[in-house]
Amino acid sequence: MFGLLVGVAAGYVLGTRAGRARYEQISKTAKAVAASPVTHKAIEVGRQKLSDALNPQPKLEPMKPIDETTTIMVPRDQLQK
Repeated sequence: MFGLLVGVAAGYVLGTRAGRARYEQISKTAKAVAASPVTHKAIEVGRQKLSDALNPQPKLEPMKPIDETTTIMVPRDQLQK
């Protein structure tokens, strides 16, 4: 608990020394990064990769059609290429 109080006090002192102009500069940069399309794309890609990694269902690929209404599906990693 004491370490937390020391950290908060140090942050406060350093923040007040930096001044309002520096705070505005940091805030403006953070908002620009958060609003960037590149940032949104990186977050979207990361979420999709995480979702794919946590998904217990294997991704299925068509292997061979039996007839016009029936197709055999196999997990992508077992597909013979």
